[in-house]
Amino acid sequence: MPNLECRMYEPRFPEVDAAVMIQVKHIADMGAYVSLLEYNNIEGMILFSELSRRRIRSISALIKVGRQEPAIVLRVDRDKGYIDLSKRRVSEEEAQACEDRYNKSKLVHSIMRHVAETLEVDLEPLYQRIGWPLYRKYGHAFEAFKLIVADPDSILDALTYEEKETGPDGQEVTKVVPAVTPEVKDSLVKNIRRRMTPQPLKIRADVEMKCFQFDGVLHIKQAMMKAEASGNDSCPVKIKLVAPPLYVLTTQTLDKVARHFSSH
Repeated sequence: MPNLECRMYEPRFPEVDAAVMIQVKHIADMGAYVSLLEYNNIEGMILFSELSRRRIRSISALIKVGRQEPAIVLRVDRDKGYIDLSKRRVSEEEAQACEDRYNKSKLVHSIMRHVAETLEVDLEPLYQRIGWPLYRKYGHAFEAFKLIVADPDSILDALTYEEKETGPDGQEVTKVVPAVTPEVKDSLVKNIRRRMTPQPLKIRADVEMKCFQFDGVLHIKQAMMKAEASGNDSCPVKIKLVAPPLYVLTTQTLDKVARHFSSH
């Protein structure tokens, strides 16, 4: 059976002062033991004094077993594997950035794990040759995966790694070889496209249009034509009459930004 356990990022431990996503495992006398979800569930601890800036009236109201939330890394003992964390020192901005990063990393990890499981290979070598190099080059592998949806060749074919082998003369030789085999590439691209191809967002608005001038119908038609002309191929706008003065406006777009339409 392939080994499907692997941390999401190349460093084995987080940096001090970094915000990380944790899950509470159990509550002890001095604090809560937690798993660091982005670091292959290595254990950390949050002392009760680091739960809240306010006076603690109820531990159970502040922290619950099973809950996932951001925490700040206070200390890391790399030799012993001890990690102390704080919940009370996490700012709103840090919490939001941590949750956004974790959601992206979780999707990347799910895709990488599925590829390893499908091909019956260990997960860590896939990260070593594909995932972590993409994190280094693009800031986050999620950004590279988005590009792979439309152009997998330019992203994946550029990845290489060094392989040592013994030459005919008995000397060790270092070869640079492609990091992504055709089999891995096919599985990875299929999974990325299935999970990350943007789905069009459909928007509908019911509007009333009235004009009390003599040629009001003509003005309404002109307003409808202007509204439809404001659309484009990637965001078409259509207006249909339901029954005067009620009309329905529809559009769809890959950008999840709703535009406000108004008619006068």
